[in-house]
Amino acid sequence: MFIKLLVCKGVCILLLMNNLMCDSTPASPHIHAHHHEEREEDGAYSPRDKSHIIHGQHHSEFDHEAILGSVKEAEEFDHLDPAEAKRRLRILLTKMDLDKDEHIDRKELHAWILRSFKMLSEEESQDRFEDADENEDGVVTWPEYIADSYGINGNEEDNDLLSDDKILFEAADKNKDGSLNRAEFLMFSHPEEHPDMLPVILKQTLQDKDTDRDGFISFQEFIGDRAKHQDKEWLIVEKEKFDNEFDKDKDGKLNGAEILSWVVPSNDEIADEEVSHLFAASDDDHDNLLAFDEILDHHEIFVGSEATDYGDHLHNIHIFQDEL
Repeated sequence: MFIKLLVCKGVCILLLMNNLMCDSTPASPHIHAHHHEEREEDGAYSPRDKSHIIHGQHHSEFDHEAILGSVKEAEEFDHLDPAEAKRRLRILLTKMDLDKDEHIDRKELHAWILRSFKMLSEEESQDRFEDADENEDGVVTWPEYIADSYGINGNEEDNDLLSDDKILFEAADKNKDGSLNRAEFLMFSHPEEHPDMLPVILKQTLQDKDTDRDGFISFQEFIGDRAKHQDKEWLIVEKEKFDNEFDKDKDGKLNGAEILSWVVPSNDEIADEEVSHLFAASDDDHDNLLAFDEILDHHEIFVGSEATDYGDHLHNIHIFQDEL
């Protein structure tokens, strides 16, 4: 997505461009962590941990969010009994099934997952907006954002994170009134998903990584300080990634478009991966279609319920909270 701890729903800290190495923390890390999305160690955006594999572990919560388009609904499904989870899932399937043949093909599932990504971003941004809009006047000012995200009252000149945030804030402020409405706040909180914000992301990446100021990123700049404590095997893997994944024109450096393909993930590619994962897990007759019954038979993969360990755990948490 889109605000919880990283391991709890894939939402995390956006350490902006000059903190690509994750080696500095703001004055109030627990507050700041609540309001930013995370960047990977190599500098790439990682919004909502868009992957069903996190650090080698299966991340079932992501599967559920990719179908439901809501962290809150995914949590609700996790403590439904299986019969009710299946009933609600069947209703969703009728909406997902564009050609009304009671099968979900790959294109239908892909389109639905992209829809979910958009809804997750909007849900998270809405929550963050309401937290930051302290006086509830329908806009978030820069001081409100600082107070909510950092727990401090300024001094952005001395804080690289604040400086980068300020640039993004001003870029998202389309009507230049010094505050962000809900639509502008969505652009600010999820800049990687808005084309108008990509030039800002590119500029900040170059400022941080392009040490020789030639407008490109070489392999040495790509690995940067990350190489200091790594072995030869790591270096080989990174070189292969640089050459084969990012340097598409094979000129030994990353231009603007290649830099953006590195630091901004492709929702289409992530959705493709998730489609492949869900088909592999539930296409029992291997006909490259998911019948409604196949999906319902594997409902815990798609939406979860009390039948899953995670659902049981979450249900116990809710009981504990109610008792408090």
